[in-house]
Amino acid sequence: MTHPNIDEYDVIVIGGGPVGENAAQYAIQGSDRTAVIVEHELIGGECSYWACMPSKALLLPGSVLNQARSMPGVRELVGDSSLDVDAVLARRESYTHSLDDSSQAHWAETAGIDVVRGHGRLSGEKQVSVGDRTLRARHAVVVATGTTATVPPIPGLREALPWTSRDATNLHEVPERIIVIGGGVVACEATTWLLALGAQVTMIVRGTSLLAGSEPFAGTAVADALTAAGARILFESQVSTVSRPDASDTGYGRIHGGPASVTVGDDTLEVDEILVAAGRRPATRDLGLDILPGGPTPGESITVDDHLSAVDEWLYAVGDVNGRALLTHMGKYQGRICGDVIAARAEGRPLDGTRFLALADHGQVPQVVFTTPEVASVGLTEKQARAAKIAVRVVAMDIAVAGSSLRQDDFAGRASMVLDTSRNVIVGFTLVGQGVSELLHAATIAVVGAVPLDTLWHAVPSYPTMSEVWLRLLEAARD
Repeated sequence: MTHPNIDEYDVIVIGGGPVGENAAQYAIQGSDRTAVIVEHELIGGECSYWACMPSKALLLPGSVLNQARSMPGVRELVGDSSLDVDAVLARRESYTHSLDDSSQAHWAETAGIDVVRGHGRLSGEKQVSVGDRTLRARHAVVVATGTTATVPPIPGLREALPWTSRDATNLHEVPERIIVIGGGVVACEATTWLLALGAQVTMIVRGTSLLAGSEPFAGTAVADALTAAGARILFESQVSTVSRPDASDTGYGRIHGGPASVTVGDDTLEVDEILVAAGRRPATRDLGLDILPGGPTPGESITVDDHLSAVDEWLYAVGDVNGRALLTHMGKYQGRICGDVIAARAEGRPLDGTRFLALADHGQVPQVVFTTPEVASVGLTEKQARAAKIAVRVVAMDIAVAGSSLRQDDFAGRASMVLDTSRNVIVGFTLVGQGVSELLHAATIAVVGAVPLDTLWHAVPSYPTMSEVWLRLLEAARD
């Protein structure tokens, strides 16, 4: 007899973001298999409500205004006007649905996926506990819990209740003065929209550049643009102490109390808010991973193979939680592969072919930083390629083609491709400039497909578009 508090499904997914949604969908589609998503917050996850969607909604208005100010016939209309903050935030709300996930839950229902609200944790092989309820999987359990923001152990910082990325993307009040701790993607994007919304921003960066994992020219271009827009960037700096006597948890995106005093070196800065954008850690606390042989300690990522399997053929980990590629689109890619693997194993089919392997995680990852200018990249940087002992040649140049000049009178951008001369293929590609994100997929195909340069010569770019930079780069590579 089945216990009334025990439910059986073919697939259980812990984590209801887009990564978990993809894994569940691909594992059961076209079959009579069943799946359930366990989520303790919002269906749709970080990306939908606290990351990708709201951040891009906040970034685009400033980018449009920047381009308008550079366009004769339009800049005369815009003049010195600034963004309408209320309108920008209202548009952001239209994408986050004011943190209402009913439409995402409805999608799961229409896809044949059940939703269980609550905190899920492993309580045995193929078993997940949610409160006093037990779920059992016939085939697989998938962990897709993502990451959480880290707050460095700086005296007084936690007590000051600083903003994290969730506050920055869901801001309802624009601080007049704000410190951003960090120099990575989140810090640079948040600084971009905070400046556009009228804040005075000071960035505290431990290293010597922004976007340290990118090609050096990318970080330099973003730093120059942020400085020109009014940011103050303190490189090789660290916050030593923070004091905020009347900190108050006023909710996401609201100023958390009175002014804070922040000590940086010999200086003390008074600000209205602090944004910590200093990294993230896998959300593996209280997941029951201690039942696994040699399982990760809380806060560590879950190691998986290229099938995304963590333990035998029943436990999988996809997305940021496995630490392989901390990007939503890469997590969704892993979710699709994981779902296909689960489906094939459930049906007794062999895992033949690359369809069942997460190969793009290895040196073929595309990424866009939506600053002004944008930074778009795929594959290896020159430094990474040389460290991998690849026979490297770099071809780089400013983006100065008809399409870029037509797009913006004062357009400034740069493109760089890292070549493996032993195979005559591209292993890395980086672009900086307004609108370059739309050029990235062509580069991704070239890298993933290992397309020889001689073949790319016959991929003719349309005129007059920015994609003509491909021709210029290929010409330079022939010299």
